[in-house]
Amino acid sequence: MFRWLRGLRAAPEIPETDWRATLSAYPFLARRGAQDLQRLRELTARFLQDKEFHGALGFTITDEVALAIAAQAVLPVLHLHAPLKGLDWYDDFVGIVVVPEEVTTPRVAIDEAGVVHEYDEAIIGEAREHGPVMLSWPHVQEGGGQATGPILNVVIHEFAHKIDMRGGGVDGCPPLPAGFGGHASAREAHAHWLATMQAAYDAFREQAIVAERFGGEPPWLDGYAASSMGEFFAVACEAYFVDPGRFATEMPTLRPLFDAFFLGHADGRTGGST
Repeated sequence: MFRWLRGLRAAPEIPETDWRATLSAYPFLARRGAQDLQRLRELTARFLQDKEFHGALGFTITDEVALAIAAQAVLPVLHLHAPLKGLDWYDDFVGIVVVPEEVTTPRVAIDEAGVVHEYDEAIIGEAREHGPVMLSWPHVQEGGGQATGPILNVVIHEFAHKIDMRGGGVDGCPPLPAGFGGHASAREAHAHWLATMQAAYDAFREQAIVAERFGGEPPWLDGYAASSMGEFFAVACEAYFVDPGRFATEMPTLRPLFDAFFLGHADGRTGGST
């Protein structure tokens, strides 16, 4: 499992056969331009060099598993340079745990009346602040892009949470530099981001509620996005990176915001292609 990468000063190129197999399995990666693909390959090798993969519940890590996860995890930070640069966004953790199926984890929630509810939740991925990322391999394999229905990509989802967490907690707003969106301070940039996200989130939730209760047209994003702003951001990131063309049509107010952030345009300019 690419163990030869760890401990080396400079990460060598990933074997061509392995790289081509990964691009074939996840076509949204292969659709990027030549310069992006070269940078993606280089950062993927560095990611494999820096991180430790662990199989749990009887799962065995292979080159295919590690490379598939690494390449998708790197995509969101490919052009990020402010306030952190590239893989620095992921420098607060080392471990990635891969399991053979969804797992059940205990949860505790307090409702509006103050009543404590304890329950078990089935999850296919989880990101912990300053801690490891857990992923279900069968669901990783499903992340290549769906022809119909909502986009589902658990790797991008959990690593979007990791990016979000660098701002403290999971509120749907990653840390932003001064100057983002033309705002003089990081605080103003944060307020602008949250206002734009909140409006899109409210519209999404309304559409989801109408679809569920009254048989209206369901939204394109997965319904899990309606559970919180943090989940809305992560689910939106899945769609943004897997199908940017449709994302621009379905989420016209978020596309410029995400372009400005993920393409490294800290001044809020848009352009290029994800």
